[in-house]
Amino acid sequence: MQLDHSFTVPAAPDEAWKLFLDLARVAPCMPGAVLDTLDGDAFTGRVKVKVGAVQMSYRGEGTVTRDESARAMHLGLTGSETRGAGTASATVTATLAADPAGTRVRVRTDLDITGRPAQFGRGIMTEVGDRIVQQFATRLEEVLREPAPESPAARGTVPAAASAPEPEAVDLGAAALPVLLRRAAGPAAAVLVAVVLIRALRRRSAG
Repeated sequence: MQLDHSFTVPAAPDEAWKLFLDLARVAPCMPGAVLDTLDGDAFTGRVKVKVGAVQMSYRGEGTVTRDESARAMHLGLTGSETRGAGTASATVTATLAADPAGTRVRVRTDLDITGRPAQFGRGIMTEVGDRIVQQFATRLEEVLREPAPESPAARGTVPAAASAPEPEAVDLGAAALPVLLRRAAGPAAAVLVAVVLIRALRRRSAG
């Protein structure tokens, strides 16, 4: 499925682009994800999600290519459940452009996922993705206020020994619930009206 999201960060395009080049700083901004290793344009990491009481952990790898002139990044991602048969793969393209509020980031994701998260359709996944992307944008703003660290991570390398701890699961069910309730509001209201009308007709017939 193809998902499109966008958000704005309060920074000039050159500053935002410089941050996006530093995967070691950007990756922790994504809810539920940690970066384990980074070697040039190749990396490994983990993602943890939950749907209700069920938690799923994914371990995967990816590569990144950059188009400096277009301020665009392309990521190829693959992963699989550590305890399950679910798989996920995605091609993500992030494009940065000048915006009156700073920098507009447009993200297009071609996602192929199997297992329990696949129960959400494209519409719900898009809206759930919007919520997660907004959390990501908020964390990016916080990182933009911090000075860039001088460390191996800042130079584009994260050794295997520096693997991050277990990520905190992002709750897809909680993110989807408001969407499901909103979508159910219309049918629920129609059912309620029908019940009221039926009761009214029964009272009139009884009278």
